[in-house]
Amino acid sequence: MATKAKKKNPRLASGRKRVRQDVKINAANTSLRSKYRTAVKNVEKAVLAGDKDKATAAFAIAQSVVDSVADKGIFHKNKAARDKSRLSTKVKALVLAK
Repeated sequence: MATKAKKKNPRLASGRKRVRQDVKINAANTSLRSKYRTAVKNVEKAVLAGDKDKATAAFAIAQSVVDSVADKGIFHKNKAARDKSRLSTKVKALVLAK
């Protein structure tokens, strides 16, 4: 049975503080990553449903979320740009489709 090795508590005060900070930062990053994925998913759902208005509105929201997450360094700026580009292409194809 493989169990996860238990981490030792840091002895130094600076190490203990680092652990406390890491917990907070990890929670914030997880929340933002989830927000990012949700925004992208909302655009893709609207595109699949064929709803032009909903897709463009969701894309506008997603752009700002993607940019803010990239600015905070949670995802690389190039990944953010690539994802925005792909979403934009899907939304444009939907809008131009007759």
